[in-house]
Amino acid sequence: MDTPLKADNLVPGNLPGEFRVFVTPASPSGKSYASSKLATPAFPGSHVMLMNSDMSFQVLSNQESVELNDTDLDDSVTKLGKIGRYLRLTCVLGIWLLFTVILMIKGEKVHNMHQVSIPAAASACYEIHGIPNRDVIEVTLEGSIMPHYFVNMSSHKMTVWIEQHFEVPEARIGEMFAPSFRKRLTANWSVPLVTENLIGAVPELVLSTIFRLENFNRFNTARLFVHLESNVNASLPVSIGYDISPIDESDGTLYAVLVLIGLYILIIFEIVHRTLAALLASTMSVAILATFNERPSMAELMSWIDVETLLLLYSMMVIVAILTETGVFDYLAVLAFKITGGKVWPLINTLCLLTALLSAFLDNVTVSLLMTPVTIRLCEVMELNVVPVLMAMVIYSNIGGTATAVGDPPNVIIASNEHVKAAGIDFTQYMVHMSVGVAVIMVTTYIQLRIIYRNISDLRIPEPHDITELKHEIEVWHRAAASVSSYSKDEDAVREALLSRAQRLESELRIKMKDVNSSDEHYKNTLDELQKKYPIRDPVLLMKSACTMAFVIVVFFLHSIPDLSLSLGWTALLGATLLLILADNEQMEGVLARVEWSTLLFFAALFVLMEALSKLGLIAWIGRQTEYIILSVSDENSRLAVAVLLVLWVSAIASAFVDNIPLTTMMIKIVTSLSSNLLLKLPLPPLVWALSFGACLGGNGTLIGASSNVVCAGVAEQHGYSITFLEFFRVGFPVMLVSVITASGYLLISHVIIQWH
Repeated sequence: MDTPLKADNLVPGNLPGEFRVFVTPASPSGKSYASSKLATPAFPGSHVMLMNSDMSFQVLSNQESVELNDTDLDDSVTKLGKIGRYLRLTCVLGIWLLFTVILMIKGEKVHNMHQVSIPAAASACYEIHGIPNRDVIEVTLEGSIMPHYFVNMSSHKMTVWIEQHFEVPEARIGEMFAPSFRKRLTANWSVPLVTENLIGAVPELVLSTIFRLENFNRFNTARLFVHLESNVNASLPVSIGYDISPIDESDGTLYAVLVLIGLYILIIFEIVHRTLAALLASTMSVAILATFNERPSMAELMSWIDVETLLLLYSMMVIVAILTETGVFDYLAVLAFKITGGKVWPLINTLCLLTALLSAFLDNVTVSLLMTPVTIRLCEVMELNVVPVLMAMVIYSNIGGTATAVGDPPNVIIASNEHVKAAGIDFTQYMVHMSVGVAVIMVTTYIQLRIIYRNISDLRIPEPHDITELKHEIEVWHRAAASVSSYSKDEDAVREALLSRAQRLESELRIKMKDVNSSDEHYKNTLDELQKKYPIRDPVLLMKSACTMAFVIVVFFLHSIPDLSLSLGWTALLGATLLLILADNEQMEGVLARVEWSTLLFFAALFVLMEALSKLGLIAWIGRQTEYIILSVSDENSRLAVAVLLVLWVSAIASAFVDNIPLTTMMIKIVTSLSSNLLLKLPLPPLVWALSFGACLGGNGTLIGASSNVVCAGVAEQHGYSITFLEFFRVGFPVMLVSVITASGYLLISHVIIQWH
């Protein structure tokens, strides 16, 4: 109760001996307080009675006075809370100060590329200036190079190695020594080349490798040269660059892991907002690159951001913001409430199946943007707990997106790979092989969710908010009445007034409880009330929005046509622009205000972070370990099973904690490389399905494991509902584990035992 309850409001007069009752609100620390000063009673023999938060009373006579001032407000914040707040602030400021100093000291790395011409079927060399700090040198080549996964299909190649040349005092300046004074320091790097007639016609490709120098002598007279030799019967122009101080892979991987752990600590314990956490982690990763003299330029940094994804998100947010003005989301929620009869699980099942179906043919980020407002309104209509229903919805969105080549960004990356296309894996084959496993996974996920939420009260708000408040108020009045003694008629009058107020509230509560307990009548009354309350507010704008959405969805479906130049992001942007024109809304600021800029900034920071972690060597380290384990299996019959399970589980666990887009980009290279290895005899399709299942299903493991998770959390936060990292992890990670186990069984049966491929 925010204001004092005075007995003189109940009993007239300020007479000697009367009691004045003040009900003081409770602070978070459990103490009652008031910001005003309570003076000594005005008349001799009168009393002031303070009712504390525990319903006990303190009677003050005319000889006593009490002063409750603003200093008591500080008791609402405990000393532990203050210490935690200061530690959090100190930690975040320390991180900021560290990367600020590094970025002020270390400048951007300058990439210098030099032209070298290799004569026909001959060799050339390029001198390296400077002595490497460690026995490693990174060499970058740019030219008419064939992608590495076609290495077994090309007979033309370029061989690259590093030599050390020595000089003696009597030698003329600049004169080369005889071969006996040259020492090869590295193994050969074989680079596949295009044929003679394609030189200068194909797009130039950039490749890099790190050479490890063996028996390197650090003499002042020693000179290092990169030797390039080709078997192409034509002059071959090549651009070459080098770095004598590349990132040490072991140190880089360690720092990458520490940054990733720091990001999860900031998000899990909610030390700062997840967007600020991503900004801190991404900036720190750039600062670490700067300490290795690998600080990227601003242009390179901007190239790391996937503008296509941000464009898609922004455009769909604008479309959803305008759609909200029509009232269609409220209308759809009421319609779903009517179809399912107000029953909880039929409603959730319908919602999840619809989301999964849409995600199979539309990008699941788009589906999350469309379905999250509907889900929130449904939960509010049915008085359900919004958070678990949203988590179930987004989990099914990720599962449904696994079924087709366009449902999830990792699938788009896999299906668009040239090696995958060359293997004959098209949209139809992709959907046939994946949808069977997805159907089984959806069943197991449904069973698991029913077990997790077997108590229906976990899905419902315990009771309506107004009833909860009413019960609490009745309890307060009863305790206040019980605390008043019967020593005088004045005290009896106060107690009777308190009990009378409590009885009136109990009558009101019985009426409310009767309405709630009569479920059929409650459903009918609620449905009638909702249909009147939530009609379509702007039918004309809805028709315009429907035409726009039809255009966007049709072009999305046609995205797999090779001759279509519109990407997903451009399609969404054109649709958003069309709807803004048709809506003819003068309040442009209102539409833009509903765009979740924090979510867009989070994605931008995450893209920079993942690219920086890739440059530090984390992604490549995961790939090398995976490839090493598969190559170590000697039994040919077991090799396919090991490869499938390893690709599946590595991609699933990794994509739960790092963004699955750069992970898939790296893993598809490993998968195609393994299938190209003639000694392993591994078919490509089972490895592709394993990677797709792992990268997509792994996104259900954590809140930031998939783009749709982040988008859903952002929309929910705009509506006042917070999905915490731990809350999602407690449900999502077990679901992810069971889903991957189910996918493992499906892949082993269909491709190892039956050999469907």
